[in-house]
Amino acid sequence: MRRKVLLALLASVGAQGCTRPDNRKDLGAEPLHMAMHQLSSVIMYDILSPPQSSRVYAYASIAAYEAVRPGYKPEYRTLAGQLNGLTAVPEPTAGVQYYLPLSSVHAFMTVGKALTFSTARMDSMRITLEDSYRHSGIPAPVFDSSIAYGDRMAGHILDWARSDHFLQSRGMPKYTVMSKPERWIPTPPGYMDAIEPNWSIVRPFVMDSSAEFRPKPPPVFDMTPGTPFFRQVKEVYDVQKKLTDEQRNMAAFWDNNPYVMHVQGHAMYATKKIAPGGHWMGIAGIAAKKANASLMQSADAYARTSIALADGFIAVWEEKYRSNLARPETVINLYLDDKWEPVLQTPPFPEYMSAHSVISTAAAVVLTKQFGDGFHFDDDVQHEYGLPVRTFSSFEQAAAEAAISRLYGGIHYRVAIEEGVVQGRKVGDLVVARVKTRTVGAGLTSIKSQ
Repeated sequence: MRRKVLLALLASVGAQGCTRPDNRKDLGAEPLHMAMHQLSSVIMYDILSPPQSSRVYAYASIAAYEAVRPGYKPEYRTLAGQLNGLTAVPEPTAGVQYYLPLSSVHAFMTVGKALTFSTARMDSMRITLEDSYRHSGIPAPVFDSSIAYGDRMAGHILDWARSDHFLQSRGMPKYTVMSKPERWIPTPPGYMDAIEPNWSIVRPFVMDSSAEFRPKPPPVFDMTPGTPFFRQVKEVYDVQKKLTDEQRNMAAFWDNNPYVMHVQGHAMYATKKIAPGGHWMGIAGIAAKKANASLMQSADAYARTSIALADGFIAVWEEKYRSNLARPETVINLYLDDKWEPVLQTPPFPEYMSAHSVISTAAAVVLTKQFGDGFHFDDDVQHEYGLPVRTFSSFEQAAAEAAISRLYGGIHYRVAIEEGVVQGRKVGDLVVARVKTRTVGAGLTSIKSQ
């Protein structure tokens, strides 16, 4: 169905695919939306961790943005010099004709393929999209030059990615489990190893360091009744006893656990879900479609949202392994009720702070700047995976629901949620302040919700 829609779209513009870099005619944003959907599917299939997923989205989205941007100069600015370590990107060769939307989608798919494992799945969609462009009437020399430019851009972005210390983090020591009641330990049913204990060394995109927005510390671990920490734990325990159906629905909707373990007797199996970053990239796509955003505007939204998500994960992961706080499940089982289980499966990394609260708030700040306050939307990102559609009156409302859902799910203390929102807002505000995609006076009115 998606292929048929794209073919019809391409046929409607025919030979207009032969454009120069500064020509504003394009095929719309549908090819990029399809590419993003495929990347999310591959990330879910490959079971990439939430921090890894955010890194992939960011580099692929930046490649797409930079490859189409030359057709919109001077209104749109390069991100080179604005993002940490990103040097001047390749520019189109003077006198050569390109179809930059093709270059953009090709660069996106090339970077996405390089940073994931299921290359055949990425190639399948890339070939489908490129064949559709090829059959739209784009002359062969323009097609070839456009692909070549997309390759140049992808190569530059991948060279940049190789310097972000991700590979170095692969060879660093794993998390050491210690028998202290306040420290995080693996949780049932899978008792999985800690995910990404060294993520704080990965280079941020706009933050000066992973520690730039360190929060105040969590309450001192003390399970004496009446102490601040005891009250945090007891609230999680009590909330689970009186959950409403709506609260359970919120928890399930925002679970976004990439790898949920199930145990039946001696058998164990897992189900996959879209990662939290993928959920918010999907929301960015929903907003772009509702606002009738062009490919350039959609690439802008994807790039800035992904940057906020990536830096949000870097910031919160630094704190997770610094404070190294035990999850509610561990503490409640040890001190209050050894049979207690949370509504959601506890993720395999320390509790403080709530990553959902951080990254959702950061993404909401950027998307609100992009599309406006009070942007009403129907979130159907997970409908194809069996979850119902939820409706939100703003990105901020969605982010707030994502945050509090972690208390309803039984996997976070309230303080981790509240401080996560504070940190996420700081990350989002920084992205808005430092990442300037539009020239002064260009404004954003053209992509506000109608």
